[in-house]
Amino acid sequence: MTDSRPIRIVVVDDHDVVRHGLRVFIRTFADMEFVGEANNGLNAIQVCLETNPDLVLMDIFMPQMDGIEAIKRIKQDNPYIKILALTSSRAEETVVGALKAGATGYILKNASFEEMDRAIRDVMMGRRSLSPEAASALIQATTRPPEEHFDLTPRELEVLALLVTGVNNGEIAERLFVSVSTVKYHIGNLFTKIGATNRVEALKIAMEHHLIK
Repeated sequence: MTDSRPIRIVVVDDHDVVRHGLRVFIRTFADMEFVGEANNGLNAIQVCLETNPDLVLMDIFMPQMDGIEAIKRIKQDNPYIKILALTSSRAEETVVGALKAGATGYILKNASFEEMDRAIRDVMMGRRSLSPEAASALIQATTRPPEEHFDLTPRELEVLALLVTGVNNGEIAERLFVSVSTVKYHIGNLFTKIGATNRVEALKIAMEHHLIK
C-alpha cells in the first residue's frame, strides 16, 4: 500500500485450521489487518458487506455457495474489493472460472509465505498474480482453437495465451524470441480482431467466446 492504512483482509475457507493459519500469517505484517472470516461463500458475502475489506482470500470449494459464485456476488456488491483465489485446485475450469468471476489472482494453498505475501501485494496493486500451475492451466485453456470468425493466427494465439497471464510486453517478447515492437504489432492486430481495447477486455472476450474455455 502507498498510504499508512493497512490492507484490510477477509479470509474465506471452510476449514478452521486454514483460516487460523491465515489469521496468524496476516498478523505477522504491520501493514496488514485481519478484519473478518467466513466458512462458506454465502457467509463471505455478508462478512464483506459488514467489513468492506480491501482484499478477500477466497477458497473455491465450499458448502452452501462455492468460491466462484461468491466472487461474482462480492464483485457485484463492491467492484473495488480485490479477490485472491486460494485453493488446491489446478483444474483449468477452476482457474478460468475464478478469473472470469472477478478474481485478480489465483494461487495454491501450498504456496510459501513469501509467495503469498507477494501475491497479496501484486493483487492490491492491480496486477494479476497467478501461481505457475494456474498460469499453465490458463495458457492451455487459451490455446484451444478459437471460433472461426476471429481468424486469429497461431502467433496471435501465442501472444494472447501469454498476455492473459499478466506478463508485460517485454516478457512476451523474451518468451517468443521477438522484439517488443513485434509484440505490440501482434497485440494491436489481436485487439482489432476480437474487439478489445485493453488486456482486461481481451481476457473477458477470450473467455466469453471460448478462446479460453
